[in-house]
Amino acid sequence: MSAQKLLVNRRTACAALYLLSASPQIIMAQVVGRKSRIGFLAEPALDEVMRRAIVEPFGQGLRQFGYIEGKNIVVESRWANGVHERLAGLANELLRLEVDVLVAAFPAAALAAKNATRTVPVVAVSVDNPIAMGLAATFARPGGNITGISGFALEVVAKRLQIMRELMPMARPIGILLNPNVVTRHGLDSAIVDWERTLGTRVLVYEARGPDEFEGVFAAMARDGVGGLVVFADGNTYTHRVRLNELCLQKRMPSVWGGRDFLTGGGLASYQSDFPAMFRRAAALVDKILKGEKPGEIAFEQATKLELVIDRRAVKALGITVPRALYLLANEVIE
Repeated sequence: MSAQKLLVNRRTACAALYLLSASPQIIMAQVVGRKSRIGFLAEPALDEVMRRAIVEPFGQGLRQFGYIEGKNIVVESRWANGVHERLAGLANELLRLEVDVLVAAFPAAALAAKNATRTVPVVAVSVDNPIAMGLAATFARPGGNITGISGFALEVVAKRLQIMRELMPMARPIGILLNPNVVTRHGLDSAIVDWERTLGTRVLVYEARGPDEFEGVFAAMARDGVGGLVVFADGNTYTHRVRLNELCLQKRMPSVWGGRDFLTGGGLASYQSDFPAMFRRAAALVDKILKGEKPGEIAFEQATKLELVIDRRAVKALGITVPRALYLLANEVIE
């Protein structure tokens, strides 16, 4: 072996011994300059409403934990613009960027992230029941690579139905509109039996995967004599919320929704978890993961702050009288 090669080998060995013997502080100092990479995946289109409701609150949450984009973190965002079929490809695109954690906004993105990776940590935000969706084994110990915040509880749906009953006491039956791509029927069908007994009327479920199915759903509801509608929130109903609000007005269909920003003048009311609060809180889970905690050992959280919003534009357009008690309970009344 030449003297030059011996010298190179000696330098390599010395460097290895130095790293092995160095204090944790020294080693940490060598990686402090690395920016953590966060992936952000969502199904809706990125518009001003989404920016205000989830992007800005998430950024605020990160800053509270000392993360500043461009300084010590990089956030790579991908939005499917309401096209469900794009989510799988966008999830894989983010994974190819070697993100340290993937934040999945809403159920469809969470399922896409689940299907795309079993190793990269995922924070699923504003999802349905994570156990029923297969995201977690239990709330306390999810057990895999996914943790997050659930904005769904069957009790919330029950409350929306109760609000509909107060708005339309003679409505029989009441319909539920959901997207089967993202909402599991696990637990829902058995809950409906209890709701029907409590409400004293039938509760019928209608499914729509996209805007091409909206007209057919409203035609089916008309045939069934549905007198009120509860709309589940997802990227599909958000992206096409204006059209759905228009149909509610055209078909004279009173409706209760899952988010204030879904109301564009055709929906009567919304009862849903506070989206900005959930996405601010999501930053705390990201922080835990970046500091070394395993997502499978971070408890899935349940959103607790709920808001009732009444849209007086739809109230007037549909000629409905809203009980004074509901107005007093409302967090906001849109004029």
